[in-house]
Amino acid sequence: MSLNPRLRPTFLRRAAVLGITSLAVAALSACGGDDDDSYPAIELNIAHVNDHHSQLDPISGVTLTLGGEATQVELGGFSRLTTLFNAQSGTKNLLKLHAGDAVTGTLYYTFFKGEADAKMMNTVCFDAFELGNHEFDDGDQTTRNFIDMLHAGSCQTPVLAANVVPASGTPLNPSGTSLVKPYTIKTYDGVKVGIVGIDIAGKTTNSSRPLATTQFLDEVTTAQKYIDELKHQGIRHIVLLTHQGYDVDKAMAAKLSDVDVIIGGDSHTLLGDFSAFGVASSGAYPTQVTNKDGDKVCIGQAWEYSKVFALMNVKFDDKGAVASCSGNASLVIGDRFARKNSSGSFVAVDDATKANIVAGLANEPRIKVTTPDANAAALLATYSSQVAAEKTKTIGTASESLCLVRVPGETTNRSSGIDGCIETGAQANLQARGSDAAQIVAQAFLAASKRAHFALQNAGGVRVPLKAGTLTMNDAFTLLPFTNVLVEIDVTGAQMVAALEDAVSNHLDNAQSSGSHPYAAGLRWNLDMSKPKGSRFSQVQVKDRVSGAWSAIDPAKTYTLVTNDFVAAGQDGYRTLGTVYATGAYVNTYLLYTQTFADYVKAQGTVARPARADYSHQQVTTAAGVQLP
Repeated sequence: MSLNPRLRPTFLRRAAVLGITSLAVAALSACGGDDDDSYPAIELNIAHVNDHHSQLDPISGVTLTLGGEATQVELGGFSRLTTLFNAQSGTKNLLKLHAGDAVTGTLYYTFFKGEADAKMMNTVCFDAFELGNHEFDDGDQTTRNFIDMLHAGSCQTPVLAANVVPASGTPLNPSGTSLVKPYTIKTYDGVKVGIVGIDIAGKTTNSSRPLATTQFLDEVTTAQKYIDELKHQGIRHIVLLTHQGYDVDKAMAAKLSDVDVIIGGDSHTLLGDFSAFGVASSGAYPTQVTNKDGDKVCIGQAWEYSKVFALMNVKFDDKGAVASCSGNASLVIGDRFARKNSSGSFVAVDDATKANIVAGLANEPRIKVTTPDANAAALLATYSSQVAAEKTKTIGTASESLCLVRVPGETTNRSSGIDGCIETGAQANLQARGSDAAQIVAQAFLAASKRAHFALQNAGGVRVPLKAGTLTMNDAFTLLPFTNVLVEIDVTGAQMVAALEDAVSNHLDNAQSSGSHPYAAGLRWNLDMSKPKGSRFSQVQVKDRVSGAWSAIDPAKTYTLVTNDFVAAGQDGYRTLGTVYATGAYVNTYLLYTQTFADYVKAQGTVARPARADYSHQQVTTAAGVQLP
């Protein structure tokens, strides 16, 4: 007999459990040679998306560089994704995957709680959907409702998450059999392929609202457990469908045996080289690493908000290992374009220019000019007509773009395509000031509180950048899509600084969501992320709301902080605040944080970036020791 190299790690683990001696293992391994076993050399084509976050409509006015010129386009739209998925119907060995966070982010979720998303997803008919952390934002019952809606049609898309274990008798496990499956199996050319789902554990329990009885198991241990189970069934080709982030996917690959492909989400990562189009990215598509066995692993992710359609081709050799992988994550755009006229304003291009742009992109795999699928568009219209009136209500204007950043210095520019956030040498993500959008939200909180000394907002609670121009209720709900309310909580200066340290340690030291990163109004600091926890924040100062003067925070003084109830209760790693909250030293204002922002914009009429001295981040040094401008 022969022991294939790809099966040896699994065999050795089982041998240890069964008590088989190392001598016996060696004998079995040597018998017949190492390379006799062979398997059909197949190829797999994986079409995938992730993190569409109820962004079913296209995003207009996004600036790309096309033909060397700044060009505004309409980017994304789920109906266009449907067109591209359906266009692959004749593709050999096609696997259609969604890597989670389908919901939360626009009025489609606010009003319909996943129904619109589920029906639009069923126009694609995914082969598997992985639960993301935001699927649990409104608890397990809402997660169950979404799964039911996803299964209301003929697709019956398997919903995966091997490390999510709901208790019997709860919404996700009403009768002892979980609605969430650890894996699904597809067969191509007579060869079985296993797809294992993994959700991010800590972020979901800390940043969403699953039931306390729903277990979230270790990602790596669980992934290996089910890879081994599939291998025991004779399945040689394994795809992990994960929702845990690009960097975590790369780290996980190195810890696992027998994994071949990881299709991921959560970090909203754009992969591929889009520099020619003025868009920053975080790595190659597909990214190629090696697993614990030294075999090749192909990793893909497809950015966010229905902006990208990704297609990966994976070829397996006759030993069952990955021989090669290739493909593209493609920006999805419409065929309407605008360029600047002589006065510097964007205007629609003429027909000849439009034709030239389309022709120039015809053989460009990184951008796909796409017509929306008619049936999907008609379906979406039944929902969009119901929210149109609310979305169009004007609340004010932004005199300049308010860029979105989570952690200053991060590699991906979350504001790519937004004028004012992408200038050469001054990309928003590489500036010490960080997020304009989160800063304005914190200012809105402070304005809403009559007694607070300062306000705090976690970066992940602010979802999109805001373009200069008219702001509507839709902008407010897209910016702040959750159902949080404002809480005023009493903290000492020492506790406030400790809470800031908690927030940054959450993503730097604990490998949790970077969404915990803090932004504040009436509070500013210097931040050095290259230092250990407890010494990262310095020069922490408080602004007097009457005089406008800044002074050093007093560790012993009690201040009033206004923040969202999620952060106040200690979620997203804010343990110090959670401890204070548990004592009852807070007041719930019952002010919906989205409405608070809308009211602030209405009161201001026009909002702009604050004066540089009013930003919470004054000086920032990255974890790598780079001081940002």
